Amino acid sequence: MSEELLITAAVNGAETNRRQTPYVPYTPAEIAEEAERCRHCGAAMVHVHGRKPDGDATQDRQTYRRILQAIRDRTDVLVQFSTGGAVGMDIEERIEALDLKPDMATLTTGTVNFGDGVFMNSLPQIRTVAERLNTHDVRPEIEIFDTGMVDTALRLVDEGLLEPPLHFDFVLGVPGGMGGRAENLEFLVSMIPSESTWSVAGVGRHELPLAKKAIEMGGHVRVGLEDNIYVSKGELAKGSFELVEKVVEMGRAEGRDPMGPDRAEEMLRLDATER
Repeated sequence: MSEELLITAAVNGAETNRRQTPYVPYTPAEIAEEAERCRHCGAAMVHVHGRKPDGDATQDRQTYRRILQAIRDRTDVLVQFSTGGAVGMDIEERIEALDLKPDMATLTTGTVNFGDGVFMNSLPQIRTVAERLNTHDVRPEIEIFDTGMVDTALRLVDEGLLEPPLHFDFVLGVPGGMGGRAENLEFLVSMIPSESTWSVAGVGRHELPLAKKAIEMGGHVRVGLEDNIYVSKGELAKGSFELVEKVVEMGRAEGRDPMGPDRAEEMLRLDATER
């Protein structure tokens, strides 16, 4: 078991909005404030999406530039960009900000039904994202919504587009994707190379139970308002930081303290020169 626990806070996402919860951040300043709170509570990394002032999703480079700078001005937390954006965005739109060199960025290795929509990631599109990540020397987090996506990631290793050891994030419980069950997490972990690192992002009511399971298995955890807006049944989290606090409590109950950004950089083999 890995002694320390990497906690990633997915602070806003592309879909969560203020009709659902008033606590989701939209603007760069709001995102940075939430990132600082999450870092203070035990997160080593934040996963961010671009949002317009009215909450609409955007992958605009200037929006991401402002988000990255605002976070850097407030805290040393690692910053991970989404390359998923929102359902329906084209691939070039989704990756235009990678030249800003965040600490990490996501790479989803397959197409998945996403509620009533389709999150499209054809193999040529996946290769395009991987190539752009390589161009800008940005370390990928491999986003997995179903089992075939693991096989595709390993295919990209064989093609030379991904360099092991990989870091996987298993996103479970999306309507249309793999269900948020403990046995599904166990199976996915059994598929990846032994030198890999991994985290789990449970969606909705699956978030905290899967976080506990991952901690017990020696993995790592992503939580936040992107994936789940409740800290307990019927009680809105007042920010992603409250969900981070829950995971810290779970981790310490298993003898696993939260790791800081420096330790996360080491584990994930990141280049710290840009921070």
